[in-house]
Order: sequence, then structure tokens, then C-alpha cells
Amino acid sequence: MVYQPPRLVFAGTPEIAAMVLQTLCDHYPALVGVYTQPDKPVGRGQKLTASPVKQLAEQYHIPVYQPMNFKDPSAVAELAALQPDLMIVVAYGLLLPASILTIPRLGCLNIHTSLLPRWRGAAPIARALLAGDKQTGVTLMQMDEGLDTGAILAQTPYIIQPAETTASLTLALAQQGAKLLIETLPAIFNQQITKTPQSSQCVTYAHKLQKADGLLNWQLSADELACQIRALNPWPVAFTYLQQEAIRIWQAHALPMASDKAAGTIVNVSKAGCDVACGTQLLRLEKLQFPGGKILSIAEILNKNKCPLSPGIVFKDVPS
Repeated sequence: MVYQPPRLVFAGTPEIAAMVLQTLCDHYPALVGVYTQPDKPVGRGQKLTASPVKQLAEQYHIPVYQPMNFKDPSAVAELAALQPDLMIVVAYGLLLPASILTIPRLGCLNIHTSLLPRWRGAAPIARALLAGDKQTGVTLMQMDEGLDTGAILAQTPYIIQPAETTASLTLALAQQGAKLLIETLPAIFNQQITKTPQSSQCVTYAHKLQKADGLLNWQLSADELACQIRALNPWPVAFTYLQQEAIRIWQAHALPMASDKAAGTIVNVSKAGCDVACGTQLLRLEKLQFPGGKILSIAEILNKNKCPLSPGIVFKDVPS
């Protein structure tokens, strides 16, 4: 009997999905289709730009499909015509209805960047950092119609590093997820995988981030603010106000010392950083971005002719 390789379809959109797709292509080059969101206008020129997943799929000459949604019966029929054995979904950005979930012979598998049932939803990586979690991980899940509620096929934990940002953690979990997928696929193909229902305990939801989530409340502890800054890097980026200007904060860490100054007050400025009083402890700002400028270290800012940072200046949560 001639071996028939599994017919795989991949669905994803951003860079983290493209990283998984690359690993999948390295091990299973005969993908029959890739689904990704429609091209979107990007930048000042609003030029239509393909997603990272589409760009990679085209390099491998894999057919690309970009439906707006799956309400149109023709989009459902298009997937059915591919006769997939398995559909692998990573940060696709579209909900898959029952009409899609039942098409692949082995169903649809999702790589979710948390240890489900903790952090179901759109922003599990950032929410884990915002909460100050010490551990997160990757879950392979059999998809159902709920929001990240399907049975768990495999999980692997990841210890969050002290300086981890959403950017660095996304990269680490993409690599971990890709590795776990490749290790688990043979058992899935042979239908020898154990499907474990998710616990109804410890369920949390990772709601989508908004730009307003970046505003710093200096009454919070330095530890909480440091977590916020790391969680919102690279988007939407934490910010505060210096008079009328919104200052973006890209890197900072909490110091194990306190101040009697009002929250938001600059206590000290040196090449090592700008130390700001918080609800408790001090927060050392290390990399800032002023409106229309580049991301600069505090040392670089101090080298400018007119440094706007000095002890006694107060950062606000509203323009003043």
C-alpha cells in the first residue's frame, strides 16, 4: 500500500503564526492550503500588505486563501474541496464555525500560548505578564465552538524570565509551540492521542489590549508598573505625560528602595536611568521615546543639549 502523506491546512496571520508555519514546512512540506486574513493597509501610505503567513506561504508556493469570514457557503466549500486531514490554527484572527471545524477528518488543532484554562482569549501572552505570572506555556487544543474551551492534547510549561517582554515571550512560545506540534503530530495522525477536557477551575480570560491600557498609574507599585511596561512592549507601549507630551516607556525595572516623594516624581536621573517614585518603591526608566523621536536610553537623552528630565519633575496620567 502506497503511503499517503497527511493533507494539512494551516491557518494563521501574524509573525508568531509564520514561525510555526516555517517549522511545519520543514517537516511536512506538502501542505495543501494556507488560510490567513485579507491583506490590510499598513503605514502612512496605507499600502495593502500581505500578512507574514501569506508571505511565507507564497515562498513555498502553497495555495493561499483569504476569506473575510466563513459565513459565505462558497468559503466553506472551498475548504472542503481541499479534503484536509487536519487543520492547524495559530493566531488566525477569525472564529471557526462548526461548519469548518467538522471538515478535516481529524478536526482542527489550535496552538494557544498559555497553559489553558488560564488565559483563554486574544492576548494570553500580554495578560500573563500584566498579572505578574511566573510561569506560562503552550497548549495544543482540539478546537470546538467555544472560546479556547476545547480538549487539551498536549501542554508544555515555560518559566517567565525577569526581563521578559511580550515581544521576547512571543518568540520563545512560538518556538516552543512549533516544537510541541511536531512532537505531537504523529500521535494525532495515528489517533493515539489522549484528549483531556479542560478543568472548569482557574479559568481566566485574556481580553484584547487597547491603546488606553498603556497609560501608567503612578499610584501603583513599581513592580506592577514594570510588569505593565514589559507586557505592552511592542504594542500598545506604556506611556505617561510630561506636561502636554505623551512619553512612551519601552524599558524599566523596579528598584528595592522607597521615596517620600509624590507618586510620579522624578527622584534621580543618571546614565543608569531615571528613577521615579511610585505607590511603593522606585521605578527606574531605562528607554524612552518622545513624540516624533527614536527610542533612546536615558544616557542618550542626557547627552542632548536640552534634557527634559530632572529631579522634581512630575509625570502625570493626564496632560497638564
